[in-house]
Amino acid sequence: MQVDVFNISGKKTGRSVELPDEIFGTEPNDHVIYLAVKQYLAAQRQGTHKVKTRSEVQGSSKKLHRQKGTGGSRKGNLRAPIFKGGGTIFGPKPHGYDFKLNRKVKDLAKISALSYKAKENAIVIIEDINLDTPKTKTFVGALKALNIANKKSLVILPEYNDNLYLSLRNVPAVNAALIADMNTYDIVNANVLVLTESAAKIFIDDEAEVVA
Repeated sequence: MQVDVFNISGKKTGRSVELPDEIFGTEPNDHVIYLAVKQYLAAQRQGTHKVKTRSEVQGSSKKLHRQKGTGGSRKGNLRAPIFKGGGTIFGPKPHGYDFKLNRKVKDLAKISALSYKAKENAIVIIEDINLDTPKTKTFVGALKALNIANKKSLVILPEYNDNLYLSLRNVPAVNAALIADMNTYDIVNANVLVLTESAAKIFIDDEAEVVA
């Protein structure tokens, strides 16, 4: 897949990058994308929900009245679930929601998500941005020049760049990820993938390691 490289003014630089078909040209697998997104969202849940059982609520532990001979039903103490302020039965307990996915499944999910973006022509490659100081205005100007300022974008970087990160972190609907940390959810959740030229070349040089 041949993609032109643009500068921050939104004009073509005359260079292009050939993205590998092994990553951007495969037949997407919807089910593995579903599994990867489900795993990501499940891992975000804290799982700290909890209710008190009858052994944890406050109240007397004395039996209310004798078992037989009263003409009424049998009762335990005030902490029983049938009374107001009593414990809760079958309530939620703290637990994790995350689950394991095999590495090959996760890799296939990322490749499938990237292939979808390639099919939708939702990949933009921009030349490397070198900022001496954080400048949000410069980054926003680049997005406007590329006609993607109003779209949810994922900017993929080859390595951490402090000035660039500080420039884009306050821009609405823009997220950034290192190429080594990108995940299927972030790719699917974005309308446009913005690759820096250096990041795009990593896909070519280390295509086997990028998805790992």
